[in-house]
Amino acid sequence: MKAIILNEAGSVDNLQFVDIVKPTIKDNEVLVKTISLSVNPVDYKVRSNDGALNWILGADRPAVIGWDLSGTIVEVGDAVTDFKVGDAVFGMANFPGKGNAYAEFVAVPSAHLTLKPRNVSHQEAASATLAALTAWQTLVEKGNVKKGDKVLIHAASGGVGHYATQIAKHFGAYVIGTSSAKNKEFVLQNGADKHIDYTTENFQDIVSDVDFVLDTIGGDTILKSLDITKQSGTIVSIANSNISNEELEKAKSKDVNLSFLLVQSSADNMLQIAQLMEKGILKSHVSKIFSFDEMGEAHLYLEKGRTVGKIVVNI
Repeated sequence: MKAIILNEAGSVDNLQFVDIVKPTIKDNEVLVKTISLSVNPVDYKVRSNDGALNWILGADRPAVIGWDLSGTIVEVGDAVTDFKVGDAVFGMANFPGKGNAYAEFVAVPSAHLTLKPRNVSHQEAASATLAALTAWQTLVEKGNVKKGDKVLIHAASGGVGHYATQIAKHFGAYVIGTSSAKNKEFVLQNGADKHIDYTTENFQDIVSDVDFVLDTIGGDTILKSLDITKQSGTIVSIANSNISNEELEKAKSKDVNLSFLLVQSSADNMLQIAQLMEKGILKSHVSKIFSFDEMGEAHLYLEKGRTVGKIVVNI
């Protein structure tokens, strides 16, 4: 089968296109014939950095990176009862860990997948995996966002941000989204109640008493966000795994719940996302589609940091 392997971290030139043996599934796995993949910032960070590569995948080389996929089941493990051959499924495989999704066929635990709604394309489904799961797990499981909450989403036009906006609105929150001015209309049309242009405005001068903040940026975003988060509010960062003592102390002084979240594969969460997509409540914005042999170009495009919504790779 076709696959892309990494022998060591580095530039996109390190992505090697090879033919390898089709994987053998375990009893709790299904074999998915991949139709579409989604590429996330973690993909190029793992590809380019030895520390990130080892942290997420371990030390075995060569490695097949990638976690987001949508496709069709062609084989079912003996212990799997909730799927059958021919089912269209999507999900995030083995994150954090060896997803092996940059391949024509992928062995995936059935506990990481859910059925793809018929009214959703494989491209839209592949997009709504790591990014949508991150948005769900931060807002719903960590933040317990509810009706009437004031929610601030940094980089609301990005992959995680555009799903987070829709999920927060679904739960009845008042949503404030930051982005550059050129993406203002996208952010507002996606459901945000208020837009802040981070290039010309300081969000801490505009908003206050926020119940929940999603930090997708890092840097000094947490410290600034603490200034506008209400007592007993919540800040979840997906960009800063090493929250500083200064940030923790400031959060404690304000009685703000501050934490980092690393998304986890979950069929239960995927089912919630699939149900929202089936009803048209949650939609993927696919800004660009690449072919499998253009994976390097997909990484470079994403690394520019200006992607609106998601990019997809078709096999």
